[in-house]
This record gives sequence, structure tokens and C-alpha cells, in this order.
Amino acid sequence: MKKTPVFLDSLVTDMLRLRAICPFSWRVFQFRPISCEPLIIQMNKCTDEEQIFDFIERNKAILSEKQVGCAFDMLWKLQKQKTSLLKNIEDVRDHPQFLTLRNLATNKFKLMNDDTLVNVLHITQRFAGESHDPLVEALVTEAWKRLERFDIKLLSEFSSCLADQRLYFSPLMGKIADIVHRNLETTQDLSSLSVLMVNISSLISRHFQQQLVNKTELLFDTIDSSEVNVATRITRFLRNIKYCYQPLLEKCNNIFLSNVDQLDLDSISKILRLYKLLHFNSFEFTMMAKKKLTEMIPLCNHPASFVKLFVTLGPIAGPEEKKQLKSTLLLMSEDLTGEQALAVLRAMEDMESRNSHLIKRVTSVLHKHLDSYKPLELLKITQALTFLRFQRKEFSAKLRELLLSHLKISFIPTEVSFLVYAISLLPSPHLDEVGISRIEAVLPQCDLNNLSSFATSVLRWIQYDHMYLDSITGKQLKLLQKLDHYGRQRLQHSNSLDLLWEELKSVRGNTFPESLLEETIATLQHFVDEINYINVVEIASFISNTDYLSTLLLDRIASVAVQQIEKIHPFTILAIILPFSTLNYDPPQRDEFFGTCVQHLNSYLGILDPLMLVYLGFSLATLQYFPEDLLKSIFNIEFLSRLDSQLEILSSSLSARVQFHLMELNRSICLECPEFQIPWFHDRFCQQYNKGIGVMNGAQQQIYKMLAEVLGGINCVKASVLTPYYHTVDFECILDKRKKPLPYGSHNTALGQLPEMPWEPNTEIVGSRLPPGAERFLNSNGTLWHCQQRMLEWTT
Repeated sequence: MKKTPVFLDSLVTDMLRLRAICPFSWRVFQFRPISCEPLIIQMNKCTDEEQIFDFIERNKAILSEKQVGCAFDMLWKLQKQKTSLLKNIEDVRDHPQFLTLRNLATNKFKLMNDDTLVNVLHITQRFAGESHDPLVEALVTEAWKRLERFDIKLLSEFSSCLADQRLYFSPLMGKIADIVHRNLETTQDLSSLSVLMVNISSLISRHFQQQLVNKTELLFDTIDSSEVNVATRITRFLRNIKYCYQPLLEKCNNIFLSNVDQLDLDSISKILRLYKLLHFNSFEFTMMAKKKLTEMIPLCNHPASFVKLFVTLGPIAGPEEKKQLKSTLLLMSEDLTGEQALAVLRAMEDMESRNSHLIKRVTSVLHKHLDSYKPLELLKITQALTFLRFQRKEFSAKLRELLLSHLKISFIPTEVSFLVYAISLLPSPHLDEVGISRIEAVLPQCDLNNLSSFATSVLRWIQYDHMYLDSITGKQLKLLQKLDHYGRQRLQHSNSLDLLWEELKSVRGNTFPESLLEETIATLQHFVDEINYINVVEIASFISNTDYLSTLLLDRIASVAVQQIEKIHPFTILAIILPFSTLNYDPPQRDEFFGTCVQHLNSYLGILDPLMLVYLGFSLATLQYFPEDLLKSIFNIEFLSRLDSQLEILSSSLSARVQFHLMELNRSICLECPEFQIPWFHDRFCQQYNKGIGVMNGAQQQIYKMLAEVLGGINCVKASVLTPYYHTVDFECILDKRKKPLPYGSHNTALGQLPEMPWEPNTEIVGSRLPPGAERFLNSNGTLWHCQQRMLEWTT
């Protein structure tokens, strides 16, 4: 028998010893194919999933971690190439060779490079069927260990993987936020930064939010004008932090406008929804979106796509488009899912559409799925049906039962508050002992927004009991006292305006209970010196909503506007002026304040949103301030044409409000500033608006009879009289110089018509196109009196 050479025997012995000493190295440096390329090239030639799975089955014993990553990548690329109807994610996930691929990934993920690791995590989540996938958890843990060495692009991709798992408040997302904060100064990639901004927005401080906004402004010009996704993410970030920052929104809007032809239904829907939540108006984008969406109506013939179109286009559609949308939806209504029915109902609320036939169809679908809705969705259903005045006892009873059942097991303050609010909207809005105890249990954890919501609900119960049961229970009053106590406690613990505003910015001012509102205003006054150009718009908006006069706060707002006007965006001027108009207050530096604000706006008059410009002119007019350039920019053919186009896309109630304010502004200018030579053109509108005038209620009829007796008969008094500019006067009589009543020449008993005047105008304004009667408002010196004084003079 031939012996093994000594040197070979020695070599084998040494190798075995080395293996025993360094088992880790033996595992790492195992034998592999000489080149990975041929296998990857073979994979790249696969045209369907079966070919990839056949490849995996043949080569599973020799696949490296790089090739495993490539296999995942190929499977996901094939899915992305398919339409939503042809995607077969479940078939891929259930395939035996996909399980083999997962096992290979489980064994090799520690060998993967950072890019492959995060990419495999991303794709595994797309195919995962379980909420807690072991492979996903292992990949996340490994990525966490490597986090500090990730570049910003990889960090953004990993943060998106965490966001897909809704780990917004996890320690890991907090770690990512810390890394972003530490590296913010050197970051230059806005695309990746915008992804991170959205994903970490839930857990960063107000100061860090502002730093990110400033950095985004600095880097914005570095991105291409076609980067719609980046602009959308920036807008979404601003929405997440509830910050309507005009300069950035304008830049994002310009990108949307320049790429509107490339936007699909999903993109337009997302942008319009974000604008609505931010209270940001872009007339140009809305009109372009309306045109593009209208063209899609014949193309959307599947319930899923048509519902999205209905929800997006409905609130901005014209009458014809709305009719077409509703008729098409009626045909599809039986095929709607529960989620689609809710989306349609909320869109009908936005459209103020009370189409009974469509509401009946939609609510029948809602009723079938009512048990499956989450608490917040039940609130949305309740709010929409309340607004649409839908009443059906069976539906309301089941809705109430579900809300109460959720309330009994809920312990999250915000959830408890909106469940209670939803119950308060239903008929007979009572809570049992369990419901009241649930409210009391969460009160110590509530913020001002929750407390305000609870107070609104309790006051609604008290009002209902007083109206229908003629009683108010002591429990309701005690609960109101507790709410007031915790609210005051919360306010007293506020040690800065920034912290206080974090709670106040979500509060609807008009729902604040009066005692809590007074304490809130007092707290804001305590921080009055902290009001600056950054927060002045928010504070002004809050005061407008609360309708509470605080001269200290208003004077500070005016002072900040005058001193820091260059740092305030022109499009926010309306919000600053509005509380002064609403509360009819003139600050000490009145003319300087209004003049500075208007001057700051003058160069933007041509591009301001038409709706905003009308409200601005109206607000200034109520303050007896009439800037000529601004007013003439409103009353010209080009602007009024733009306004007409915008009125078509507004809800009927808002459109009516805007038209009425335009009429009031037109009337004020004609009376106060005839030298502007702006014509009065609202006769027809006023005649339509005042059609129903002249119907007296019981009290007015009694007063009418009493005046007739005192003045000498019904021919000496008129009821519901309209002045030449359509001010309504409840009762009118004419007195001579001796204060004796004069009978009307021919008494017109048809109320609501313009009265015949027993005198002729004695003054004429040259070149005026004002209606008859305008001239008599000049006194003997040729100067104009205050509107109320003139009306009093004319009517007496």
C-alpha cells in the first residue's frame, strides 16, 4: 500500500489544527464560486417569477449573500412592472422557493453589505404576510447595529422601512433623528433629507423643526424643477408639524405647477389633501388640477379609481362635473367597499351635497360595514351625517352603540375625547356612569385640545337637557368644573410660548369654554414679549378664531408687524389684519400699521389668491381703511374674471359668503370713496339676496302696529325698507322739521322694495356712476359722514 507523503500529511494536520483554533475564520472564508457575475447575469435575464424560482432551486447551495440580495431585487422589480390588478404578491410569498430564499437571507444577512441589507429589508416588508415577521425583525436589529455608519441616503431608506412598520415613536427612530441633527450642517442631499424629515417629524422639537425648515430653504434651489416627489415630501413634513410656512409652500407649489401635465390622480389627490390640511390656497394649481381631473372622468371605470377621482375632483368641480360624478357613482354604489363609502361620504360633506338618493345608497354600504370601522372613522361618519342632516333611527342607534362600546375600553385621552364628541352629535347625547367615569379617568393626562373637546361635548349635553328635559344634572356641572380645573392647571404649568402653542395650535378657538378662554388669553399675555415674526401669524389667527378682545396682544401683533414686516411673508398679511377687523379694534399706531401691511403687499397684488384679496379688502374696509391701489386691483375686469372662476370651485356656502363680502366692499367704497370712481354693480345680486325680505315675525308685527298707532296710521310707517345700497331698515318713518310724521304719498304695502323718496337729490357728484340716492349722503360742507350716521339721517 502506497504511503501518503510526509509533507502532505503534515499539511492536513496543520489545517485541522487551524480549523480547531479559528472556527469563525473557517466559517467566514468558506469555498465559493470564483466569480459571482455569471449567476447574477443569469438572474437578470429572467423575465418572470417562475424563472427566478427555478434558478434559486438549482443554485441554492452556492448562492452568496450578494446573489440572494439580487434575487429579492429581481422579484420586486417584476412586481413594480405590473399594474395593480396583475400584481401577485401573495402567490410569490406562498411559493416554496420564496421560503428557500428567505431561509438563505436569514443565514446570510450578517454577511450582506449595508446597501444589500437595507434593500432586502425593504423588499421583505413588501412581501411579508405576518405583522411580526422574524426575518424583518432580524434585519432591523442588524441595521440598528450598523446605523452610525449609514450615509444619509441609506439612512433615509432605512427610516422608510421603520415608517412602513409605523415605528414613528420608537427609540430607533429617535436614534435616526439624533444622527440627522448631528449631521444637519454638512447635509447637502435634499432628496434624502426630505424622506427623513417626514419620518422623524413626530418626535422632534419645535427648534429642530425650524432648523430643518431653514435647511430645506437653503438647499431647495439645488434640486431639479422636476422633483415633484421631493416637493411633495416637504409639503407633507410641513403638514406633519402643522406649519403653514408660505415661502417653502410657494416654492413647492411652483414645482407642482411646472409639472402638472405629468401628475397622475394619486399625486394630485395627495397634493390637494395636503393643501387643505395646511389651509394653503393656490388658485392656479387648483384650476389646473380641476382641468386635468375633469379629463379623467371617462377614463375611470373601476370603483377604486373612480372613488379617488370623486373625492379629489368633487369639492372643486363645477355644477356640470358634479352632476356627472354623482350620476356615475350612483351606478357603482353597490360595489363600494366600506373604506370607499366613507371616502365618498366625506367628499359629499366637503361638496355640501345633500343628494338624498346618493346618501341613502352610501349609508346602506356604511351600515353593512359599521362594525369594522375604527373609532376615528366612526367620528368622521357621525360628523358627515350630522352635517348632511341624515336621520335614520336604526343607523343612529347602532352608531351610538358602537361608539359607547369603544369608549368603555379606550384609555387614550385623544381617542376618548373624539368618541365623546361623536356621541354628543347624535340624538339624545347622554352618557352613562361608565362613560362619565372614563372621561374623569383620563382628565389628568389631557392636553388643552382634549379638554376643549370634552367641554364642548358637555356643554352640548347641558343644552340638550335644558331644551328637551328641562333639567341639568349635577354630574354634568361637576364634570365641567373638573375640566375647568385641569385646563387652568395645564395653563399654569406652561413656562414658554412655544410649549403653550404646541397645545393651542390644534385647538379650535370658537369651541373654547369661556372661563378657560379667559385663562388662556391671560397666559398668552404673560408671554406677550415672546411674540415675534415667527409666531405672530399663528397668534393672530388664534385670536380671530376665539373672537376675544385683548388689546395687549393686538397691540403687540401690530408692533411686531410694523417693526419686522420684511421678515413676514406677504401672503400672511390677511391673517395678521383679520383679528383687528373681527374685533373692530384700532391699535395706537393704526395708520402706520395698516399702511405698512398694505405697502408690503402692493407688489404681490397681481398674484394674490382672489379669495384672499377680497377678504383683505373687506377686512380693511370694516376698519375704515381704503387703500386705493389694493381696491382698484379688486374692481377690474381681469380680477373679477379670476374670482368668478374661483367661485365655481368653492362650496356653495363659502361662495355665497365671498360674494356677499364683495358686495359689502363695493357698497363701502361707493359710500366712503366716491372719488375712486368704482361703479356700483350689485343691484341684481342684492335684489336676489333680498327676495325674501318683508316677512315679519310676531314681535315685528306688534312693533309695526304700535308705531302705526303712535305716528298716525299705517301710511306713516314702513317695514323692512331697503336703502339705495340695500341696507335693511326694520322700520322707517319721515319726520318734518318740527319732528312731526309725514304720510307717504302712495303707501306701498309690498315690503322689501326701494322706497319712493319725497325729495330730489340736491347735490351731484360729477362723473359718478353711483345709483340714485348716493349724492344725498353729502352734508352741507361736501364731506362724507360715517356710514351709520348717514343711514340714520336718511331713515329719520
